[in-house]
Amino acid sequence: MASGGSLDYRLGSLLPTRIQLCGPYVVELEGRRVEPSLPGRQGRLLFAYLVLNRDRPIGRGELVDAIWSQEPPRDPADALAALLSKVRTALSNRWLEGRSRITLMLPPNAEVDVERALAAVHQAESACALADWPRAWSASLAAQNIAKRMLLGEYEDPWIEAWRRRLDEVMVNALECYARACLGLGGTELAGAERTARLLVRLAPLRESGHGLLMAALEAQGNVAEALVVYEALRQRLRSELGVSPAEPLQTAHRRLLGASGGA
Repeated sequence: MASGGSLDYRLGSLLPTRIQLCGPYVVELEGRRVEPSLPGRQGRLLFAYLVLNRDRPIGRGELVDAIWSQEPPRDPADALAALLSKVRTALSNRWLEGRSRITLMLPPNAEVDVERALAAVHQAESACALADWPRAWSASLAAQNIAKRMLLGEYEDPWIEAWRRRLDEVMVNALECYARACLGLGGTELAGAERTARLLVRLAPLRESGHGLLMAALEAQGNVAEALVVYEALRQRLRSELGVSPAEPLQTAHRRLLGASGGA
């Protein structure tokens, strides 16, 4: 029979550990919801910073800058020590290791939504490169479902803005992979390719690949004239804003569409 400590360890590894920083703030450690016990806004912010940087030890000075970037307390060292003590208590004196440098040590099965989004978009891009459209479809959708939610919506700090920009890029890349996957799957997914490409064009209006996907989706549905309109709108925008023409792949697609429409 397993000892009590071994049994506790195995049970802990089976209980869910889930951290959600995009959208509603959720911290579940081995089946126990922890976020209500964290000490207020600063406690939640401190824990989020440790989560997003859990791959390395973090010095106390860096934590002070992250928590009090706008208005530091009179005695930052004492304020951080008090906040860390309250966070450790909320975490039942587990998960945080170190004194001068702090590391968050989560269970191996921990799921962090931001990490899942980064991994999912990478999987989607790899699947697109292999033309594995079903895998690209599901992975890109998983990345979108996370990246579309606001990261730490109640906070405004430079390091949060940097992470938000990173997730914006995840969203754009995931949309592109999803549109490619829908085109690859064809059939009833073509409408999804068009819808997603239109969103991609709105989010990244100078991203030529998005316009190319929209043109391809329209062409695949027999809407050649509309695809030509998309190209012309991009051509005019690039000329007026950057003084350049669309890249050669788009020009080639445009010439093919002109031929299909009987244009000169």
